[in-house]
Amino acid sequence: MTMTMQVLDAGQQILAAVPDPSTGGGNPPGWSKLLMVLHWVFLAVTVLCVAGFLVVGGRMAIAYRRGEGSEHAGGLGAVCLACVIIGSASGLVSTLTA
Repeated sequence: MTMTMQVLDAGQQILAAVPDPSTGGGNPPGWSKLLMVLHWVFLAVTVLCVAGFLVVGGRMAIAYRRGEGSEHAGGLGAVCLACVIIGSASGLVSTLTA
């Protein structure tokens, strides 16, 4: 056997020993618990975003009644930005867990 054949044979043996990732080994241990925690965090943050809208809306209504209507627009923008970030994070987690 020539040197080239020996190198090719050794390369084939190395490649045959590499595990195939397409067979899927399943999720790591504790994966379902992590997903449950993420789900609860997502629900809690969603409730906080809704509460943020309600608080900012209430403050805007009180300020409008006093004649100071547009001072709370920044708070409304911050709550909207938080909702966009939360929506993006939940989409990312859904994609990674699929």
